[in-house]
Amino acid sequence: MSEPSPSDEVLLAAWLAGDRKAGFALFERHYDAVARFFQSKVGDQGGDLIQRTFLACVESLPSFQGRASFRSYLFAIAYRQLCRFFRDRAREQQRLDFTSVSAEDLQPSATAAIGQREEVRLLLAALRRIPVELQVLVELHYWEGLTTGEIAQVLEIPPGTVRTRLMRAREQLDAVMQRIAESPSLAHSTQTGFERWAAELRAPLRARRDPEPG
Repeated sequence: MSEPSPSDEVLLAAWLAGDRKAGFALFERHYDAVARFFQSKVGDQGGDLIQRTFLACVESLPSFQGRASFRSYLFAIAYRQLCRFFRDRAREQQRLDFTSVSAEDLQPSATAAIGQREEVRLLLAALRRIPVELQVLVELHYWEGLTTGEIAQVLEIPPGTVRTRLMRAREQLDAVMQRIAESPSLAHSTQTGFERWAAELRAPLRARRDPEPG
């Protein structure tokens, strides 16, 4: 019987102590999740953002105090990289509000070719039409299984606000799906099977692993 894989905390402690293999193991464990995070928002341009996220993780690791889980720490870095990416491309950078602007508004040409089922395509299209912050909330909760507390750490908002905005996100998703679906029956089947289609969207993504832990 094989030994259980070491926890993130064990790997992180080993990495901080100088074990580069532990750093590689952490990156390998969380790479697909970070890839999914960017794929649904910027499409094929996500490769550079993935690399920036892991490099920023390496650079900021000495200041990590363990107050959050490693994955929420990593997603917080990914979210900041995403916001910076969008702001760098926005004409009115100071007015960009991620609680109201959507990924579709900011990156309309991003690929939506994840999944073949009509419900999966509809769900992804709807996700890209709600505000970026709400899209991130939904994906971190339903795709990555982060707790309310972990999401609060990622977005730097109170846990109660996370719960309120998750409800708002589901309401907005339902409204968008009803508006853009090819038929009422497709909107209904997507809404009623939401968690199933969300899980299908979570299918692992594979890409070249460029960043290396220091």
